[in-house]
Amino acid sequence: MLMSDIETPIHEAMSADELEARLRAIGEQRYHHRHSFQLMLQNGELNRRQVQAWALNRYYYQSMIPLKDASLIARLDDPALRRAWRTRLVDHDGEVEGEGGIARWLKLTDGLELDREMVVSARRVLPATRFAVEAYLHFVRERSVLEAIASSLTELFSPLVIGQRVSGMLKHYNFVSAETLAYFEPRLTQAPRDAEMALDYVKRHAERPDQQQAVLEALIFKCQVLWTQLDALHHAYVAPGHVPPGAWDGDAQTGTS
Repeated sequence: MLMSDIETPIHEAMSADELEARLRAIGEQRYHHRHSFQLMLQNGELNRRQVQAWALNRYYYQSMIPLKDASLIARLDDPALRRAWRTRLVDHDGEVEGEGGIARWLKLTDGLELDREMVVSARRVLPATRFAVEAYLHFVRERSVLEAIASSLTELFSPLVIGQRVSGMLKHYNFVSAETLAYFEPRLTQAPRDAEMALDYVKRHAERPDQQQAVLEALIFKCQVLWTQLDALHHAYVAPGHVPPGAWDGDAQTGTS
């Protein structure tokens, strides 16, 4: 499907399968598996400082996912859907301290010798990272439940990126290990489970042309959120290499370079 086909406005309702095809085409074109920074990361073309910057900024995104999901759960009228969506909170926060995806991401930043307090505080993340993540939070809180759920459909495409990212990083970087990259293995099963749940909801509830258009635009927006974060990393730490004032720059006070 061509980009022009993806962006063609919907005037007549599509079938559920046609809607899914349009969603998957958006992911193929717009998901961040095509971004130059992602390709450099998995191909071993970044230095240690650049990988550190990625891990630090990505932590802020990871840490906000439970807030996003909790705000969505609070808006759901269906107890069954609330129970199903609640698994996402457990996946990220864990049942007890030290478990869950956020704790596993901190193992990565610890392994990269970033100061944990600095990472958790998020005070040194790039401004564009903060703006993109907060825009996502506002989107989920303020748009319709259908759009909020549709925005999570980037998880349809994440297993491919995860596999390439982990294998590439283990192959090329001697400063990471399977242990420090432990965040990603559970996501290979969690993300498809979550994506299928969200996709089923969207296909059942997006029946009118305006609803289907909103669903497509929600996924495009989420792809832009992820793409913007990598744009910011590339601009600050690769080319032209302009780190905004206040953002982490590999200085001795916040972590080794």
